[in-house]
Amino acid sequence: MVGDDENAVERMRSLASVRRAREREREKRKGHQVDNTRVSRDVIIPDVITVQELSNRMAVRAVDIIKMLMKQGMMLKINDIIDTDTAELVAHEFGHTVRRVSESDVMEGFIDSDDHSDDAQPRPPVVAVMGHVDHGKTSLLDALRSSDVATGEAGGITQHIGAYQVRLPSDERITFLDTPGHAAFSAMRARGANVTDIVVLVVAADDGVMPQTIEAINHARAAKTPIIVAINKIDKPGAKPQNIVNELLQHEIVAESLGGETQIVEVSAKNRLGLDNLIEAILLQAEVLDLRANPDRTAEGVVIESKLDKGRGPVATVLVKRGTLKRGDIVVAGSSFGRVRALINERDEQLAEAGPSMPVEILGLDGTPDPGEAIAVVENDARAREITEYRQRVRREKQIAPVGAVSLSDMMSKLADKKVKELQLIIKADVQGSTEAIVGSLEKIGNEEVRARIIHSGAGAITESDVQLAKGSNAPIIGFNVRAGKQARDLAEREGVEIRYYAIIYDLLDDIKGVLSGMLAPVQRETFLGNAEVLEAFDISKVGRVAGCRVTEGKVQKGARVRILRDNVVIQDMGVLTTLKRFKDEVNEVVVSQECGMSFGQFQDIKAGDFIECFTVEEIRRTL
Repeated sequence: MVGDDENAVERMRSLASVRRAREREREKRKGHQVDNTRVSRDVIIPDVITVQELSNRMAVRAVDIIKMLMKQGMMLKINDIIDTDTAELVAHEFGHTVRRVSESDVMEGFIDSDDHSDDAQPRPPVVAVMGHVDHGKTSLLDALRSSDVATGEAGGITQHIGAYQVRLPSDERITFLDTPGHAAFSAMRARGANVTDIVVLVVAADDGVMPQTIEAINHARAAKTPIIVAINKIDKPGAKPQNIVNELLQHEIVAESLGGETQIVEVSAKNRLGLDNLIEAILLQAEVLDLRANPDRTAEGVVIESKLDKGRGPVATVLVKRGTLKRGDIVVAGSSFGRVRALINERDEQLAEAGPSMPVEILGLDGTPDPGEAIAVVENDARAREITEYRQRVRREKQIAPVGAVSLSDMMSKLADKKVKELQLIIKADVQGSTEAIVGSLEKIGNEEVRARIIHSGAGAITESDVQLAKGSNAPIIGFNVRAGKQARDLAEREGVEIRYYAIIYDLLDDIKGVLSGMLAPVQRETFLGNAEVLEAFDISKVGRVAGCRVTEGKVQKGARVRILRDNVVIQDMGVLTTLKRFKDEVNEVVVSQECGMSFGQFQDIKAGDFIECFTVEEIRRTL
């Protein structure tokens, strides 16, 4: 039977062989010889590629690629990722030509090169008004544009960048950016200096050069932006403008009157004094800079601020740097994109287009871009989606990328050695720039024991999802110039989630600093009261061992803490002294040179010659 099976298999194989032979003969008769040569292809290889994707692009079986890599000592599966060099080696081995591309190539042409001087036309100057808190920056802007925004600001301070264009009687225009003066808004001031042509440094004549004034000078220098100094509040009692000029010399700001290059103008925003001189100085500086841009091209600019408006959706304040932004254009801003549905200027007027140096609010983006991001018009939705997907991927990779190689044992040892108490917070603010400033300031508060941990931050009103996240993470919600809707508020009450509202950044930072200070373990400070020497130890029935002592230093108090020393070595910390007698009477205190009796409860190992040290412990609260 076995022999018959073998013959059957042989017959089957022979039949298949005959069929193959006949097929070859048929092909030869037709004159079509089988061509086994490989087809050379132009294979496009990105930064990283899987074995499967490479096999598809090469039209080669994945198993053949894996065999080839195994010969090179690489054990890979079909879904494993290989680098560009390995992929190129494999492609060459199979006879293909390679063209390398990078993911970042999608950004090519997004921001074009500089304009040709022949196409450029004069444009209005962009001026950043910078300086210390309460030196009158916004009041000066109000005087220039005859409006009253300062009175509507919480605490009288600007908490985000405002952008306005002032039209002069001579039909000339100047674009102003009002930057915050509080220390927390350093990044916003840096952006203000970087996107502007001229910096107007406002210094109060009755105050002088302050920390944020110096910081504004440094930002302007880093951006290589010319400075015009406006000495404000010259009409206030005690104002000494000349002192300001002298103080600025320490920071290498030399006035024209002293042989320098910096224009210094004395103004009073309240009484509208010297405003014409300031505008004249700005126009003169702009004429020297010869500011030009090409309006007849696709628009490019920078995001000044962004927010999430309940009725209008994401709203971005944009400064157009060159080109003309039109309604209906498809724009990319950071990792957001969309079609411009509306262009609104600072007077709430709908515009059809916005030219160079014009600040406008745009509606239609799919998210709130980060302030400082470049914005540009692209040709179609596909191009916009390609750029934003690449940027989102890069951002995710940065967020999840490890800072350094840390082993699990190192991580566990750090957690064991340093148990950091964290205050988890959810931050919601009116605009993206304020969110950035608050998160940055909170991350600086704390030490090696306590710190604030921001588990979520964003621009816009407090929503039900924020409350659910706060409930799950046991974190309070901090609302800065925003409020929770009725549904979110009701949910927070039901779930016991705390929502704190703030309008001034000082108050927010002070409150969080106070909470973190309360989380610090108090310091225990010992205050020495006195020593008592044990002269004799007695055993008394129903009481136990009693020490007869003489106070040798200071005093001994009932209710104070005591410890027993033998040969200057602590042998027992007894806690609070509850029994202190002089003769047969219970006393509260025994002073130096007097004798007394003490009992220590369960501790019976007391001997003559021991010393009783008496002290108090005071808990001192710590602050950051």
